[in-house]
Amino acid sequence: MSSLQNKHTLKFLTAGSVDDGKSTLIGRLLLDSKAILADQLSGIQHKLADDESYDLARLTDGLQAEREQGITIDVAYRYFTTPERKFIIADAPGHEQYTRNMVTAASSSDAAVILVDVTKLNWEDEVVELLPQTRRHTLLANLLKVPSILFAINKLDAIKDPDTAFVNVKRALEKFTKQANVTITEIIPISALKGLNITSRNADKHGKILCEKVYNGPSLLEALTALPSHVNSNTQELHFPVQFVQKLQEAHDGSSTQHGRRIFWGRIAAGSVKVGNQLTVQPSGAKAKVSKILANALQEELNEASTGHSVGLILDQEIDVSRGDWLISSTASATGQKEVKATLAWLDDEPLVVGRAYWLKHGHRWIKTKVSAIEHHLNIHTLETESAENLEKNSIGEVSLILQQPIPVLAYNDAKDVGAAILVDTATNRTAGAVLFK
Repeated sequence: MSSLQNKHTLKFLTAGSVDDGKSTLIGRLLLDSKAILADQLSGIQHKLADDESYDLARLTDGLQAEREQGITIDVAYRYFTTPERKFIIADAPGHEQYTRNMVTAASSSDAAVILVDVTKLNWEDEVVELLPQTRRHTLLANLLKVPSILFAINKLDAIKDPDTAFVNVKRALEKFTKQANVTITEIIPISALKGLNITSRNADKHGKILCEKVYNGPSLLEALTALPSHVNSNTQELHFPVQFVQKLQEAHDGSSTQHGRRIFWGRIAAGSVKVGNQLTVQPSGAKAKVSKILANALQEELNEASTGHSVGLILDQEIDVSRGDWLISSTASATGQKEVKATLAWLDDEPLVVGRAYWLKHGHRWIKTKVSAIEHHLNIHTLETESAENLEKNSIGEVSLILQQPIPVLAYNDAKDVGAAILVDTATNRTAGAVLFK
């Protein structure tokens, strides 16, 4: 079996402050991995004074507003393959007002590449002050349990002393992440525009290798290729959010033995299920056994399925199950809860109001909820927790929630898909906050 078949597809995002070069980096990876069609390449080509080059950022900035303003607004996903691995890359916006998009991308990523634009920093000083959005994106990636966090110190080709800049900025990143209890996978010097240290430890046109005296690690792509696979764990008891209920008219072989039965479709959020397992419906508490597990709409049958698989379940008896309900192992220790504590990343323009009703979306279920208390919020500059009466946009805090109906809760650290929810403003329908259960 080839190394490509042996390795799990890696989904990673690029994050960091605005204009740090995220879109250009992704364009460079696509260009150097030959994942760009000829007509796309001709559309981004332009002439520089000394050589032929490309406007690489335009490969990912697909919205008209993005091209007009020269900024990334929405998350852009691109795909490429090397002989060693398949990759899915997400270009997250750097502007503070689009932090919610970065949170969306990070919640499902295996790795985060956080770019640091060295030209924006006081890199000549021994104590370098990092940009607030660099700190914020790092904290959010860590909060969302992105397994691998890499820093790419970019635009080192544009300054007179890249070695000193790399050493000083690396020191600042290590100090910050140590204080924040963030584990670093790699800190890598790069030039996304020139393609230096992106796919290999290559030399520039003058034969110089970027930061050769102070860095002897891998290129960015080499580091990403070597990252471990983070396949979902099946150690938890089954938690299955019902997305769609289908009435089964006739079995795939033409028989009518299942006539009138229902299939409950969804994606397994945690654990695994086998034919014969007894399940409990949340919130009703009704119980039934699994009669069949269907792999797809063609009704191909499975004996078992695990975390991340989308399947249809047929139960051995007719019980009331609707979209938004959860099917949970009857042996599961977690029960429905109406009062929960959570970490909350507040994303709305309007501050969080304690006592106000919001919608909480958990799985495929919508429930009215109130934030009963803000325990504290995190100061991203000092990394200290501070008391707070409200949470402003892009703040991170610890809160207590009171729910109108009980929901099955697992800690986010144990099961992402069960331990996460979103708050939605009831008046504007805007996503107001990302909820991570404790």
